[in-house]
Amino acid sequence: MPPKRRGPLQTIQRETDEMKRKVDSLVQQAAKSSITDKTDTLERCKELQRAVVEILKTLKKLSKADEPAPVGNYEQCKKEEERRLLTLQERLLSLVLKLQPLDEAAGTSSSQTEQESEEEESDEDGSSEDESAEEDIQDDNVDESDDEEEDTDALEQESVSYLALSAFTGEEEGDLCVQKGEVLKILSKNEDGWWLAQNSAGQKGLVPKTFLKLLSQSESERENDDEDEEESEEEHEESDKKSSKASNWDTVRKAVTEIDATDVLAAMGAIPPGFRPSTLSKLLEEGISYRASHFIQPKLSQSQLSFKDLHLDPDTGKVHGRPSKVSLTLNLWSCRMIPPPGVGLQVLSRHVRLCAFNGSQVLSNIHTIRATYNSKSPKSWSFSPRMVGMLPCLLDGDCFLRCDSETPDLGILFELGVTYIRNSTGEKGDLSCGWAFLKLFDESGAPIALRTHELTIHGGTPFEKDTDLDATSTKRGTSTSVLQQMLLSRKQPKLLVKLKSVNTRRRELLNLLPDTIVGSLSLLHLLAIYRQILADALLLDRVTMQSADLICSAVLASFPNFLDQPDLMDAFRKSWTESESNLRRSEKRDIKVLKQLFVSVYMGSVYPLLYCVEMPTPCWADEEVESQRARFIYSPSRKISVGTMLTSDCSQQAFDITQVTYDLISN
Repeated sequence: MPPKRRGPLQTIQRETDEMKRKVDSLVQQAAKSSITDKTDTLERCKELQRAVVEILKTLKKLSKADEPAPVGNYEQCKKEEERRLLTLQERLLSLVLKLQPLDEAAGTSSSQTEQESEEEESDEDGSSEDESAEEDIQDDNVDESDDEEEDTDALEQESVSYLALSAFTGEEEGDLCVQKGEVLKILSKNEDGWWLAQNSAGQKGLVPKTFLKLLSQSESERENDDEDEEESEEEHEESDKKSSKASNWDTVRKAVTEIDATDVLAAMGAIPPGFRPSTLSKLLEEGISYRASHFIQPKLSQSQLSFKDLHLDPDTGKVHGRPSKVSLTLNLWSCRMIPPPGVGLQVLSRHVRLCAFNGSQVLSNIHTIRATYNSKSPKSWSFSPRMVGMLPCLLDGDCFLRCDSETPDLGILFELGVTYIRNSTGEKGDLSCGWAFLKLFDESGAPIALRTHELTIHGGTPFEKDTDLDATSTKRGTSTSVLQQMLLSRKQPKLLVKLKSVNTRRRELLNLLPDTIVGSLSLLHLLAIYRQILADALLLDRVTMQSADLICSAVLASFPNFLDQPDLMDAFRKSWTESESNLRRSEKRDIKVLKQLFVSVYMGSVYPLLYCVEMPTPCWADEEVESQRARFIYSPSRKISVGTMLTSDCSQQAFDITQVTYDLISN
């Protein structure tokens, strides 16, 4: 049987793969090469640059009709290959800037961009123009110096002035750092959205076009006049500028880590225009201030001599229930018409983060619910999937919310987000796919109805003006037809949330919790028992109420850390459910029995896992780490208990006193 004929696009894909391997090898070699070897490495780098340009030229000439067999998503595949080649081109340009002397590096990106522009123009011409181009090249070799001067003059005449709308810090070597309000001269415009610009100091580099605004002719002339006046005043400082040129270029090279990745992704067209860096994810990364482990702790009163939200009922000995201004349960149903990220990004997690919000400030901890995604419906998200066994709390769309704020603008902020990894660089990040706000009180101050609410999802951030989530979306009011308005409304991104009434039993449990907290409804029973154990230790077992000594309790010291690790909370909940099912009905209502069972199950099941060396460190949206942790937690061959913690078979972290002591002052 004869082998299948390889299509032109498939050939380009193979050539791109081979070119990527060569670039990776060259980058590794450049990192290890000495100063004497840099010349050879630089020559190889320039050869690869020319090869990439040739492949790009061939790719742009391809059409679907050239394929011997039908190719699905031909245009998308072609664009993906073009982006891969442009990425290789950027890497090679960065490598050239590293290897070249500093005085030559500033002009490298300019010369390369001019060469690419000339080659693209020659591709669009006919065969007769190709022949004349060869004759021109021969003529250029005769008088090369004269042509270079003419090209430079033409480039300066064709340059256009643009105003920087905001500050931009270079992502890669060869990018130009600009300040807001700075006037730049655009030397060439690339189709990928990155333009070659030159600032007033003569530095050249690439800038995304979304950061620039065209200056009018009068503004440009006025700016040029100001520059001419400054030139005469700054001639005596020319020597100082030359001496500082190297340090300025080093500053540009160090700016790689300061760039906002979403600016680059937006310029490449990899994300819709309404996507932003995740606001709530950033708050979670700053520390524990917005985590459940912080809000579960009791709060001291204004005098610092008693607790504000933790009291005992003298008649029953139980925690005294405290009603809050808002105490409700809700269920996330689904999201629809959410625009997915573009090519070049691999989505690791789709999720919704929610918290109490007053329009300007986050008032509670930030709770995360992971969405269930179906590739057949890429714009739809769902929650609480049906599954055998216990539903993980991370996937559970049933939540509770308590908040004691008196602000009339109190509501729930929902932020739809994705955690992604960039295919070309391996960079990981969090994006906001939009947000919605559900105000919990109407204009008269009455609570809103407990029903299903359809919330419109806005682009941008909660602190911006209303932004379209997708460039293709049409705002309401643009059509006079009622039918068209209804059809457009169905295409708007929406989030369905159902507010539910709370039965008597759940209300009693909610009143045992802190005045402000958000969490999974499946953990409500365990949190209420923990608050009872906490009250016994702080209000009954202390010698005096003025004592601030450390309290010896491994449960109180470590349980808040479990709230930030959903997989360990699921393991504890599973062990608790199995043990509680063996209790008699009267024992299930006895708080003393429940507290003893809580401590016994906790110390015998999940507590030893928290400080086990072999336990992988949690990593958000890392499927491999999550699988390793699940195998370790539920593996019957690695059953770890308090009794086996001191054996040689179980390696534990170095002991620290904070593992078994509770400090009521620092918490």
